[in-house]
Order: sequence, then structure tokens, then C-alpha cells
Amino acid sequence: MPYIVSTGVSLPKYKLSQEEAKELIRHLFPRKQSELERLLPVFDHANIEERQFIVPVDWFKERHSLSERNHLYIKEAISHSIEAIKDCISNNTFLNNDVVPNEIDCLVFVSSTGIATPTLDAYCINELGFREDVIRMPLFGLGCLGGAAGVSRVHDWLTANPKKSALLVNVEFCSLAFQKEDKRISNFVGTALFGDGVSCALLIGDESELKQKGKGALPYIHATSSKTKLDSLDVMGWDIRDSGFHVIFAKSIPKLVDTFWKEHVIGFLVQNKLTVDDFSFFTAHPGGQKVLDAMQTVLTCEKEKFAFSYEILRNHGNMSSPTVMYCLRKAMLSKPVSGTNTLLTALGPGFSSEIVWLEWKQ
Repeated sequence: MPYIVSTGVSLPKYKLSQEEAKELIRHLFPRKQSELERLLPVFDHANIEERQFIVPVDWFKERHSLSERNHLYIKEAISHSIEAIKDCISNNTFLNNDVVPNEIDCLVFVSSTGIATPTLDAYCINELGFREDVIRMPLFGLGCLGGAAGVSRVHDWLTANPKKSALLVNVEFCSLAFQKEDKRISNFVGTALFGDGVSCALLIGDESELKQKGKGALPYIHATSSKTKLDSLDVMGWDIRDSGFHVIFAKSIPKLVDTFWKEHVIGFLVQNKLTVDDFSFFTAHPGGQKVLDAMQTVLTCEKEKFAFSYEILRNHGNMSSPTVMYCLRKAMLSKPVSGTNTLLTALGPGFSSEIVWLEWKQ
């Protein structure tokens, strides 16, 4: 089974505190003052202190076409993807020696906040000098699910190719979907939650020669599971218009954690003969405070088991697909001892759930 050897990130340079974001929305959104004051507390209850964006605050004050947004997406995604890859393969916290691009056999690129053909992995291949026979696997439209689902799909490929290696890159610029004239409550809630982020992870098959470059115990993928709820296409996604991507974000998501996700995670534990007590912590995509609260209730465990998820939510907000990979990075930086188990899990458009069982092994 595959291992996760290293992770890297690239942080956008513009920072905005939650209080600053709240004041910005107070002046930008086209709502009556009384209605606005009723909705603004969502910023206070989001458990977010700061978010990072690829655009400065003045950008949010202007109108932007889909074309303008997408050109900015391509430009920034190429730059940040390259930086995240470099941070991952030359990271002396996780690696004894650097990994060079020509040692990578597969490049999986996950994103849902912009469109490019050729997909942006092709630009990274040219810029960083990957081999011409590197396998390309671009995945679009997975949204918040894309971090966990990306790990699962790389797991599948490496299980079939145990001597190989792969990079999983997650790129999301949710700021580019900001729509100041969209009056829907789901858009308002999105402005209180979403940020920008980029991550990269190095995964290897269990017979890969690159394993010797990893330091200490490494997360080992025991099992993965995917589940999609029928007739739930309107729960989460994008409505794509001339003005750009408009968020679809149903208020029923926390309730679906208590029903759909509960059935998935309990079934996964039973199938693998596991209990909640087998896990030292949970690496959950922090879709928001209410989602984490619902997951905690389902698993009947203390809040501390979601500490990495709460930390990432507090410092970065919901970055869509990279968010759970930021949580995993925090977990790996804590240097879990051999035998430590976690569940990496996320929810996304479809409406879908992904679960990955990881155990640190020497």
C-alpha cells in the first residue's frame, strides 16, 4: 500500500482578518441595513481569524468578467503550484534528501476554481523539467472533496504501480468566485468561509526506492472509501455565469453529516474492524464550524481530536480541496509515533464523501 512522504504549500500573499472581511462585506453587499446586520454574525461564528487571497482587498470592490477571473486563475495557479511542488520535494523537515522532478512518475492536479486546457499540470511539467513520460491525471469539479479524493485516486494508481511515485497538487482560488452583487444567502455565507490555498503531497508505492528519502514514521494508506448520495446535485457546486462562478452551498450540509456521512463513516469502521478509539485524531476537511461540530457529534469524541482541522480553519478558512491537505501537513509536522492512526475525510459536490485510513509506519 502507498505512503505519504512529504507535503508542501504555497501561501497567497494578501491577508485579511475576519473582522476586516466583515467590514468589507458590510459596505459592499446590496442588502438593507437591517438584513445585513442580521446576517453579519456569520463572520463572528465561523471560528476563522484570518484568510489568505491571491488578490488585494480593492479587487473585491470591482466587477470582473469570467474571462478576467480565469486569466488571473491560470497565471497565479501556475506560479503557486510550482512553489508548492518545490516546497514538497525539497522539504528537509520530511525528507533526508531532495527529490528531483525526473524521479516523479505521475502528476495528479486537482482544482475546481478555474478552467485551463492544457491543464495546469502541463505548465508545471515544462517549468520544472519532469520527464516526458510522466503520467498526467487532472481532476476537475471535486470541490472540497478534492484533497481526500485526490489521495484516494493516487492510492489506487500506486497500488497498481508499487514501484512508482506521484505528486498530488491541489489548487483553489475561491476569492475569484467572489460576487458582490449576488444577493443569495449561500453567497453571503461563502464570503465568511472561503480562502485561497495551494498544496502538494508526495506519495510513493510500497516498493518505491524513494522511501529511503523519507524521515521517520510515514503515513501509510490502509484503505479508502468513496460514497455519493443520489439526488443531491443541488447541495454544493458552481453556477457558472458570464460574471464567473457563483457558489451553490446548501444549509442542509451539517444535517447530511448526521445522516449520509454518519452512515458512510460507521460503515467504513465496521468494514475495517475499527472503532473511534483506534484513532488518535481525525484529519477532517473543515468545511466550517457547523460541519466540524456535526462530525464530532457523529463520532462522539472530544473536540481535541479535531485540533488540526480547527487550527487550519482558524488560520486559513475553508480553501476547498487543499484544506484537508493543510490539516494532514500539520499532523505530519507533529511527528506522530509509529502505530498512530487517523481518518482523513472530506465532503464535496455530488454530494459525495471520501474517507482514507492512515497509519504512521516506520
